[in-house]
Amino acid sequence: MSLDRPVAPDPYQLLPAVGSFTVTSSDVTDGQPMDQKFAHPGLGGSNISPQLSWSGFPAETRSFTVTCYDPDAPTPSGFWHWVLVNLPASVTELAQGAVEQDLPGGAFSLRNDYSETGYGGPYPPEGDRPHRYFFVVHAVDVDKLELTPDASPAFASFNLAFHTLARAIITPTYQV
Repeated sequence: MSLDRPVAPDPYQLLPAVGSFTVTSSDVTDGQPMDQKFAHPGLGGSNISPQLSWSGFPAETRSFTVTCYDPDAPTPSGFWHWVLVNLPASVTELAQGAVEQDLPGGAFSLRNDYSETGYGGPYPPEGDRPHRYFFVVHAVDVDKLELTPDASPAFASFNLAFHTLARAIITPTYQV
């Protein structure tokens, strides 16, 4: 049972062009299905964020923001699974299962579209086509984005539009 709707465009192609760099993962692969342990508990998953590491970002990078977004969710605004802001520029990797207590240098997660803080795993509708999960590392030109933990993911994205030097993207999929 598909929801029979057009495939959403790559949301980052709709934004102003910026440089790129490399993100890799020992847990997820671009264009390939994610393991169930990264999915939401409602699907029997463990809600564990995948390992991510990045390199080749601009020398003027002063911090990073890491996001996970599903443009294929059956809403006009997609679905935000994770927005982690203000990672120091010295951080180039997040371990599998990165949690709020382990974040360096004042980094913190905003509430996701589950209305929870931190990573929220995939939970696409049963029978829908594979959903794409855009894990994006944003190289940011300021030490800290002027955001509070109650800021929305859309507001964080708006701020990133003015402070992103480059992006690294890996897009695994998930389907029930």
